[in-house]
Amino acid sequence: MAGTDPPFEALDFVYTPSRDVAADVRDAVARLGAEVVFAIEAFGTRVAMVRLSPVGPPILFAGHLDGERPVLVYRVVDLDAAIERLEERGAEPGTRFGIPHGPACEVTLPGGHRIALYELTRPGANEHLAGRRDFD
Repeated sequence: MAGTDPPFEALDFVYTPSRDVAADVRDAVARLGAEVVFAIEAFGTRVAMVRLSPVGPPILFAGHLDGERPVLVYRVVDLDAAIERLEERGAEPGTRFGIPHGPACEVTLPGGHRIALYELTRPGANEHLAGRRDFD
């Protein structure tokens, strides 16, 4: 078995696919007592962040995210180096993309589990997005 030196710093977000972001946000607030951090409509999709507790990663309901499984989004110090380390272990990183916090890349495990890595290059993204409500 490969060594235990993963490149991950912290699990910062849980992105989950949503067929109806507004309904999922309403349900999370009404049924779970979630706090809405933001609800954005842009580029033909909706994304909303909710918090269930003051610690732990927030949940992002994403209208543009395909599939049924969530994506666990981990922060890394250096995206290129982290991808290289995972490739050395046999992982097959997918296409790179961006999130408001910086560049990212998803890795899907053979069993279908989804992990993404991102490098925090825009640390002010949380403050910039907080409170934005494009829809209810």
